[in-house]
Amino acid sequence: MTSTVSETHYVPKDLPTHIQHYINGNFVDSLSGKTFDVLDPVSNKNYATAAAGQKEDIDLAVSAARDAFLNGPWPKMKPRERARVLNKIADAVEAQEARLAELETFDTGLPITQAKGQALRAAENFRFFADLIVAQFDDAMKVPGSQINYVNRKPIGVAGLITPWNTPFMLESWKLAPALATGNTVVLKPAEFTPLSASLWAQIFKDAGLPDGVFNLVNGLGEEAGDALVKHPDVPLISFTGETTTGQTIFRNASANLKGLSMELGGKSPCVVFADADLDAAIDSALFGVFSLNGERCTAGSRILVERAIYDDFCERYAARAKTIVVGDPHDPKTQVGALVHPDHYEKVASYVEIGKSEGRLLAGGGRPENLPEGNYIAPTVFADVAPEARIFQEEIFGPVVAITPFENDDEALVLANNTKYGLAAYIWTQNLTRAHNFAQNVEAGMVWLNSHNVRDLRTPFGGVKASGLGHEGGYRSIDFYTDQQAVHITLGAVHTPKFGSVEDSAANEG
Repeated sequence: MTSTVSETHYVPKDLPTHIQHYINGNFVDSLSGKTFDVLDPVSNKNYATAAAGQKEDIDLAVSAARDAFLNGPWPKMKPRERARVLNKIADAVEAQEARLAELETFDTGLPITQAKGQALRAAENFRFFADLIVAQFDDAMKVPGSQINYVNRKPIGVAGLITPWNTPFMLESWKLAPALATGNTVVLKPAEFTPLSASLWAQIFKDAGLPDGVFNLVNGLGEEAGDALVKHPDVPLISFTGETTTGQTIFRNASANLKGLSMELGGKSPCVVFADADLDAAIDSALFGVFSLNGERCTAGSRILVERAIYDDFCERYAARAKTIVVGDPHDPKTQVGALVHPDHYEKVASYVEIGKSEGRLLAGGGRPENLPEGNYIAPTVFADVAPEARIFQEEIFGPVVAITPFENDDEALVLANNTKYGLAAYIWTQNLTRAHNFAQNVEAGMVWLNSHNVRDLRTPFGGVKASGLGHEGGYRSIDFYTDQQAVHITLGAVHTPKFGSVEDSAANEG
């Protein structure tokens, strides 16, 4: 039976009761006065209201950001000067690590030990891009004595950043750091389920010396504030992380203005375990890969494909471990799976658990832990013998639910791995080096981990294929997305251009 810790409903001190927008250096309410309720996922009670941004609030934020881009100092500052500000931001994030983690855990239900890691990762994102823009250099192409060509990178303008509710503070940093580092100004629209930690950015940026108007934040619903940001003609860039259906809507709505788009969308990633794998390491990784972050992670290896020779042993050992995962109060350091973010999401995940009971053999979990009658808790749930056409095999659940399916050989494993509309990540466990590389290169996934759990170097591209995304960010790919690459061509020496309309040219043609 799944281990649990007592539900104490810890409430951090000094919680805000009202969360505002931040526009042009000032905290403001919506012009309409509209608000929405914000609840915590343990009690499901409202603890604050947040300003509900509408089109007119987005207009104000974009106007401030555009003015800061056209007339302010930020885009014109030298890379080293911007890097100093980014490093101050990183210092402030690290200094508030405990507070940030506490608020993130309260707002999202993420276990406190995992929330602490997210705060440090957010700081590292700012340090990384501070270093990268100072080291950045661009191409020059030369033909001696004839021509020189070079690339001039320029910030594009106002970047619209739309972020999700899972690990929100860290994922906001993924977008904020490169957008600001490259000299753009931004309007951030955080997820409506989790606006608490996003509200901390404003003071962090102001204290670090970021000029007013460079960073703006508008809270609100996706179909209101998010939609207005995507459609705004003065926002040439949209970076979005979220589910695929919303991404398709954004794609359609951005097309009228031919915006630059970067979208990291849903996933249903395979974890492929061959018979020759280090089984202990594979089980550790496969458990962590789907049950960490409450299973609310886009790269979760939620489809586990296991070679038939070790299938029964794997299922038995995996389910036994899943039953011992500690579920409970997100603020308790012993907790490994906390509360799902919102009752609406809880109902979605719970419905998939019920669907799974008719699509697979239930080995662990299967619903709410008995001693946690309140809050958005679902025990780590394991289904075996799941057919490839099953909904729990094909559809993104985004919770602590896993489907295990056997395969007979390498060819079948590859077919099963690629048998979804998604293509974000893949995890492959085998000691056969040739198989590992061939499988990695043929699996339809934007990112592949061989004999590893989800660890990523910030220099590498992040993104998916098929329904899992459009474009890549991370490292120099982020620099590419947030800048225009202007080619400058210079002739060295005499200019030899055909003389259209001249007497000499006409005579030459007649001759």
